[in-house]
Amino acid sequence: MTKDPTEPDAAPVTGHAVIQSCLRTLTAQPGVYRMLDAEGRVLYVGKARNLKARVSNYARPSGHSARIARMIHATASMMFLTTRTETEALLLEQNLIKQLKPYFNVLLRDDKSFPNILVSKETDFAQIKKHRGAKKEKGSYYGPFASAGAVNRTLNQLQKVFLLRNCSDAMFSSRTRPCLLYQIKRCAAPCVGRIAKEDYETLVLDAERFLQGKTT
Repeated sequence: MTKDPTEPDAAPVTGHAVIQSCLRTLTAQPGVYRMLDAEGRVLYVGKARNLKARVSNYARPSGHSARIARMIHATASMMFLTTRTETEALLLEQNLIKQLKPYFNVLLRDDKSFPNILVSKETDFAQIKKHRGAKKEKGSYYGPFASAGAVNRTLNQLQKVFLLRNCSDAMFSSRTRPCLLYQIKRCAAPCVGRIAKEDYETLVLDAERFLQGKTT
């Protein structure tokens, strides 16, 4: 039967129905999801340790804040990227937020109460740490992140892989022998000269590339 051209087009399917349809093919892998409106604009970028479990929360018919309910109602499609680890998902999420500036992520990005990861460069040997508040300290800031727990896990992973120090500058300057973190292979012990300045700078550059999502 030929459609009458004077009849209005059916409204696009949005909201819970769209999210429910996405759940059919989602897996329990870590990754990043994007929620888009009917015009293809990105409304929100989020990350998950388990994509299927996280997205299923949006499929609930009730129990959402007014802001989340509006976001769900406007969602016409979703996009997904899986990652190997939750840490990779967290960093990918932050880089996509910076690139796409989704409407429903704006409040998070403007709130100084959320933590950042700071690669502090107040001394010759950079320190990596969690940071909240004004960005007055010399160094590179990554974030903000919605979860302090996720930041702590990311810092732990960075120390395992890149061996950057997290001690205060006062403690760093007063050390006479390596601390426990060196013994358990979480720090290169630049405080007592166990690594050359140039080699430590290479570790810092590699860590910053990782934080920027340049993992290859």
